[in-house]
Amino acid sequence: MTPPFVHLHNHTEYSLLDGATRLTDEKGNPSEFIRAMAAAKFPALAVTDHGNLFGAIEFYSVCTEVGIKPIIGIEAYIAPESRLDRKGSPSEASNHLTILATSDVGYKNLMKLTSRAYLEGYYYKPRIDREILAQHAEGLVGLSGCLKGEVSSALLRDDTARAERALDGYRQIFGKDNFYVELMDHGLPDQRKVFPRLVELAQRFDAPLVATNDCHYFRKEDAFAHDVLLCIGTGKTLDDPKRLKYAAPEFYYKSTEEMLKVFGEVPQALANTLAIAERSQLNLKFNQILLPRYDVPVGESPESYLEKLCLEGLKKRFGHIRPDYKTRLDYE
Repeated sequence: MTPPFVHLHNHTEYSLLDGATRLTDEKGNPSEFIRAMAAAKFPALAVTDHGNLFGAIEFYSVCTEVGIKPIIGIEAYIAPESRLDRKGSPSEASNHLTILATSDVGYKNLMKLTSRAYLEGYYYKPRIDREILAQHAEGLVGLSGCLKGEVSSALLRDDTARAERALDGYRQIFGKDNFYVELMDHGLPDQRKVFPRLVELAQRFDAPLVATNDCHYFRKEDAFAHDVLLCIGTGKTLDDPKRLKYAAPEFYYKSTEEMLKVFGEVPQALANTLAIAERSQLNLKFNQILLPRYDVPVGESPESYLEKLCLEGLKKRFGHIRPDYKTRLDYE
């Protein structure tokens, strides 16, 4: 029997103009992709869109509907230093990091991180930094990311010392049992170069390995449609030799058997995908109204106190309350 495997690094249509996987069909039902994942008996599935949680609730709902455990995450953009810095080219302004929530607290922390990424760290991309990541690391698991991750990119430049510092730094933020060295293999030369170095680095730090496929489209034959989508997103044409292009049609949802064939030499990296999925205990509730509690002065109700504040606001702005404004305020 083939051991279970879980896809933990995946992009949907909410990785805008880079993910080509839909979550629902035109009627709002689970998409063909989601139904196929259920039919293939994947016990769980993660979403890690680029820097955002736009599709998180939709993803959670459709996965739950078909009996797949949903794991909510992001592929975060990490600023080299401070998120408040505004310097460097797009390629220099951030590294990638895969982050997954394993609890309700972790999901709330993801929301805080993505909000601050847009409000405070936006520079080409919505970025966070180690400072706020450390503030909101509870309930989160980190994976070292793709070739654009800080660890892999340092190893590609033969900068082992920097790779070690990056790995050690993230282990301190997440906790040594909550940070995994992420392995990918789409047949790309750079991946083949860095793969054994990542394994060796993980062994030296006694860090766990995890295998992912960085899925951007459903089936292998969808690679061309995804290529067209990239052209739209980057404002290029298919015949432009300098455009952004994925070097191999391997960024699809591979079967467990396909992943075993690719990563058979590191079976623990496959087993750890299931271990992470089993740790995820996210339980979102949609049958309750979540409103903040506001304590009003003695003798006031929330409604009467709101009316009082609004009347004071009118007086402050206009010096007196015009009858037509009072009529409008009463209505609103």
